[in-house]
Amino acid sequence: MSDATTYEPRFRELYREQIVPKLQEEFNYTNPMQIPKLDKVVLNMGVGEAVADSKKIQSALRDMEAIAGQKPVATKARKSIAGFKLREGMSIGCKVTLRRDRMFEFLDRLVTIALPRVKDFRGLNGKSFDGNGNYAMGMKEHIVFPEINYDQVDQIWGMDIIVCTTAQTNEEAKALLKHLGFPFRN
Repeated sequence: MSDATTYEPRFRELYREQIVPKLQEEFNYTNPMQIPKLDKVVLNMGVGEAVADSKKIQSALRDMEAIAGQKPVATKARKSIAGFKLREGMSIGCKVTLRRDRMFEFLDRLVTIALPRVKDFRGLNGKSFDGNGNYAMGMKEHIVFPEINYDQVDQIWGMDIIVCTTAQTNEEAKALLKHLGFPFRN
């Protein structure tokens, strides 16, 4: 963009200038609206330990906010389970939905910084698509993100990352994510 005050995330520019023409050529789209694009990214962190200690959910919310760049919402238990000492309405996790610029910024950090820092990383599973062009992955440690200070973390949690696209098939979605730099192993 010509205006110096207008900011555009690196992945959005990459998508617009390089990936759209590649996908149009690869899948022979006649209409530019058929080209798949990223819709949203949902981050989810389950904190089962919050049942015993309510301070853990505050720590998880703080870490999730640092990772996502926006305030997460605490997820509540829908029903009571006596065996787990869980009561209806207790906070047991947190989630956040990223769209537009924050989504592109998060994916940039995920692909270029966080995934290479994962221990024994061999690539993402290329079969984790749901049939409608959405990709789900899990991370065992949330400390791989550079925003998290390892010395201030009281506990390491896993998190789910769901990337929602407008693709109609798994092949289209996989091609889109592969062009964005997702390191699939199969």
